[in-house]
Amino acid sequence: MKIISLVPSITELLFDLGLKDQLIGRTKFCIHPMPEVKEIPQFGGTKGLHVDKIIAANPSLIIANREENLKSEVEELQKYCDVLITDVATLEENNEMILQIGKRTHTYAQAELIVEEINENFAELETIFEPSSVLYFIWKDPYMSIGKDTFIHEMIQLAGFKNVCEEESRYPEITKDSNLNSDYIFLSSEPYPFQEKHIEEINKLFPNAKCVLVDGEMFSWYGSRMRLAPAYFKDLRKRIKALNKGI
Repeated sequence: MKIISLVPSITELLFDLGLKDQLIGRTKFCIHPMPEVKEIPQFGGTKGLHVDKIIAANPSLIIANREENLKSEVEELQKYCDVLITDVATLEENNEMILQIGKRTHTYAQAELIVEEINENFAELETIFEPSSVLYFIWKDPYMSIGKDTFIHEMIQLAGFKNVCEEESRYPEITKDSNLNSDYIFLSSEPYPFQEKHIEEINKLFPNAKCVLVDGEMFSWYGSRMRLAPAYFKDLRKRIKALNKGI
C-alpha cells in the first residue's frame, strides 16, 4: 500500500502498526515518532493541504479526520483517492478507529494488541480522589476551552477531573466574565504552546484557580499514544497533590 496520513496522531499509529515503509506522506504537524518521521515527505498542514501533490502521489489510501482536516480539501481528494475519514470523541471510538485502520492496512493483529494495551492501562487508572474541577485552555487570544463533545473532555474525565465546560459544545471562548469557577486551570502545550510565562497573566483573570501546565498530546492525541496517557495522568495527580501541599 501507499498511505498518506493527514492526522498527526494517526501518523504515529501507523508507525506503531509497522507501516513506516508504506507511509508515503504526512503533514508538517506529524512530528512523532522522531527522528523516523522526518524521512516521510510532507504535503502541507492538516489544513492547507497540497491537494494536487497528494493526488499526483497516487496513494492507495489517505487517512483524514473530520475535525483535523478541512471538509473542502477532503472532498476534493475523495474525487481521486480512497479516503478513510476518522471521527474520534471517546476512548471507545479511539479503539474502534485503531481496529478499523488495522483492517484497512492488513495489520489487524497488531491493532488488537495496541487496543488491548490501552484498555489494560486505563483499567488500572482508578479515581483515587474526589474529582477536582478543571478549566482546560487550548488557545489564547481569545482564550478557548473544550466542551462535552470532544476527545479532550473524555480524557479529563478519565484522568479523574471534572470539566467545568461540560455543558458547552466544541470549543467555547472564555473571558473573565464567563463566570466559571474551577479548582485548576490546565494550560495545554498544544495547539497553543502555553508556558510558564503565561501563568501570571491568567492568574490575574482567574485568581481563584491554580494553573498547571499539561502535555496536550496526552489529552488529545487519539491513537496509539493513548497507551501512555494513563501513566501520565497518574503522574499529573501526584503533581496536583504536591501543589495542594505547597511542595
